[in-house]
Amino acid sequence: MNYNCRYRIEPDEAVEAELERHIDTCRQLYNHYLYELRNTDEYLSYTAMQNMLPDLKDWWGELNDVYSKVLQMVARRVSDNLDRLKDQKDNGRKVGMLKWKSPQEYRSLTYNQSGFELKNTSDQTVLSLSKIDEVPIHLHRDIPDDARVKQVTVKQEKTGDWYAIFGIETEGDAPEKPALDEVDREDMVGIDVGIIKYAHDTDSTMVGSLDLDAEYERLEREQRALSRKEKGSQNWHEQRRRVARIHARIVRKRCDFLHKLSNYYAREYDLVAVENLDVHGMMQLPSNSRNRASASWRTFIDFLEYKCEREGTHFVKVEPEGTTQECAECGVEVEKELWVREHFCPTCGFETDRDENAAYNVLQRGLQELGVGHAEVTPAETALPTSATGGSSTVVDAKCVVETGSPTLKERTVSAVSE
Repeated sequence: MNYNCRYRIEPDEAVEAELERHIDTCRQLYNHYLYELRNTDEYLSYTAMQNMLPDLKDWWGELNDVYSKVLQMVARRVSDNLDRLKDQKDNGRKVGMLKWKSPQEYRSLTYNQSGFELKNTSDQTVLSLSKIDEVPIHLHRDIPDDARVKQVTVKQEKTGDWYAIFGIETEGDAPEKPALDEVDREDMVGIDVGIIKYAHDTDSTMVGSLDLDAEYERLEREQRALSRKEKGSQNWHEQRRRVARIHARIVRKRCDFLHKLSNYYAREYDLVAVENLDVHGMMQLPSNSRNRASASWRTFIDFLEYKCEREGTHFVKVEPEGTTQECAECGVEVEKELWVREHFCPTCGFETDRDENAAYNVLQRGLQELGVGHAEVTPAETALPTSATGGSSTVVDAKCVVETGSPTLKERTVSAVSE
């Protein structure tokens, strides 16, 4: 399996200056490739751009100071960006041309296969980078013994902090998934995601959305202060870093929450079904776009997919249309406005929380997608509406979601309501 590990590095002033110089050389090479693309009628493939490097080095002396594999990865970066534009165009989207990269937009370089080495000294671990120097690195998480580091990307965030992202390949295969016809009902789960309740599953567990109101309020204050600074001044640069640090804190909190929640579902169940949401289309809707963006549903689904693969768990994405309106018990469409948070079917009398009904439909569609049929997905008895005063569901604050291996999700609750 392939995945990334991110570690903090702390270069001194001399090494930091050298890193910045190498990154800027790579940025200029990236822009040079764009110049060549715009001034030729032929398509430049990755191989063609790579073959241009020897001639470029003859008249561009700075390229000789940068490790050869790093320069080749710049060509790979241009090629990958072109492929993404082509894919978007094939999907019917209007695309332009790749844009020039400014120093603020190009902040990383990549060593692929060689040119880097982890060394243990007497008092610390360092990352040795060819043609740069050794950089102290904080390995807060051990690299697995059976893992092979395929590449290292060194990146400077807008906060000024430096990180090394290791591309890791493990030798062992992922655990074998259990046979679908042998998966018990209690070992499968359907998940409906939302804004007020981030996740509501078929085991009647609700996970509240992450509360970032305090961070967003502080962000607004710091952004107002930034707007009052003279752009380019020393005060402006210092304030810009403050704004960047708040953005980074929000991203870290959100990723931590999504990693722990997806990890819980991947390890606790043998089959996980989720909605295949069109988040890009949902962002075009006229209202509530900030909350939709903050929810990061697509990131959660991506995390869940690769973690299920890593843990040997079946994973399926289903069509989301109609999961809320359709009755999970009899299949009749029961129309209800967004503010109606309970589902009651006049045909069969099935009554439950609106989101739990959607989760049941997600699981049913997932089983159909996999070609598996189970006699009963919904509970044998109809559930009561979920509320703060009674019901059959468990409410879990987002801050209480923990990784599996610690007490389970349902055991670690601050605000829990159960009948």
